[in-house]
Amino acid sequence: MTQAPALIRKSNPLTSRLLRAGMPMGPNLLLTVRGRTSGEPRTAPVAVVEVGGRRWVIGAYGDVQWTRNLRAAGEGDIQAHGRREHVTARELSREEGVAFFRDVLQPYVADLPLIGRLFGRLFFRFVGSEVLTDPERAAATRPVFELRSA
Repeated sequence: MTQAPALIRKSNPLTSRLLRAGMPMGPNLLLTVRGRTSGEPRTAPVAVVEVGGRRWVIGAYGDVQWTRNLRAAGEGDIQAHGRREHVTARELSREEGVAFFRDVLQPYVADLPLIGRLFGRLFFRFVGSEVLTDPERAAATRPVFELRSA
């Protein structure tokens, strides 16, 4: 079973509280999805990439609990800045994932303001440099979902 590093898992409750309180945290927001076995709502902080009116969420640490729940449910709620929105989620195919990492994510990070670009590169170096350098490998190891308003 894949899971996020301990530092991320331990900081998630604080991140979730700050996001619930409306604290802007860059591309981060809360994703609530029904658990695939319990049926209970499960909430996790995630980063959403938004480009050209389209939104995607990446399983940056691989196929973790929230990605498996989102895959099973196909829908959830996102919450940012005190607003909640119901969304549907479609997992990208491997080929679509390669195109996403190459054609969307790499330019997205490159176009961030300097501090965001530095943070983005540092973050992806921590989770796996292939996310920005090897789209084939990134798509093989990290699920990507497109989110659409329901």
